[in-house]
Amino acid sequence: MDKTFVQYVPDLLASYENIGGLNNRDAHNLPSKRAVGQICEDLLQLLFPGFHDEDAVQHGSLTEVTLERMARVVARLTEQVRRSVRIGDPKRPTGRTPPIMRRFCQSLPEVRELLRTDIEAAFEGDPAAIRREEIILSYPFIEAIAIQRLAHQLHQEGAPLIPRMMTEWAHGRTGIDIHPGAEIGSHFFVDHGTGVVVGETCRIGQRVKLYHGVTLGARSFAKDDAGKIVKGGKRHPDVEDRVTIYPNSTILGGETVIGANSTIGANVFLMHSVPPNSLVVHEEKQLVIRNKDAKAKAAVLEWSI
Repeated sequence: MDKTFVQYVPDLLASYENIGGLNNRDAHNLPSKRAVGQICEDLLQLLFPGFHDEDAVQHGSLTEVTLERMARVVARLTEQVRRSVRIGDPKRPTGRTPPIMRRFCQSLPEVRELLRTDIEAAFEGDPAAIRREEIILSYPFIEAIAIQRLAHQLHQEGAPLIPRMMTEWAHGRTGIDIHPGAEIGSHFFVDHGTGVVVGETCRIGQRVKLYHGVTLGARSFAKDDAGKIVKGGKRHPDVEDRVTIYPNSTILGGETVIGANSTIGANVFLMHSVPPNSLVVHEEKQLVIRNKDAKAKAAVLEWSI
């Protein structure tokens, strides 16, 4: 290293001591972002064998391949969950990791069944979808909802940090931000998807369809006597069965409920509930359409005169 820069190292080390940021507490490390990303890749291979592989997975080798992948996921994820549950008291084993991992592995067939309904919803809801394989291979929402449904299982089991790291990994890849705490029913479809935000305490029913740019967010945050935000509580809206929400609409508030069979048009801003079977649209004050050719001809005529 150039000695010119060595003089800055002591101050940087002091900041580590004073501000924090050192990922080691008596030989205990925090969960690894890189490891969690690799686990997400491995989980997608488990959920969709053959779709996230460079080479085809032959039926005759499926059992062997699945056993190998399950063992790899369990080993890697167990280590990351163990790190997360020991935050705050790194020296004391908690005993929480093995039951979390058992229930997570037991949930994989259930998650696959939910994903089957999501794929079906995309196939039925998008006229551009020609084959179901196309949806699995190329639709970003499938990757986002697959990781969210897996992360939700870990979130339900009380695993800290890891679920959020998983959904943020998917967010970075797809542009779809769904918190692992959100409860999402079957036959869920996010068309296009970029810019969609679904908050932690959202409850979404069955056969709900969202378009790009939709936000299901919080209206405001309660604060304590010291002026600090109160954590927890119901902050995000509920969306009942068979609701469609079109692009760039924003729906806020923990008490807000979008009634079943409703349609929310594009660019709508809502902070209150709407009853079932509602059509909510944003009406423009004025839309003017003119003929560009007529304008050009008038300009030529004026120049000639």
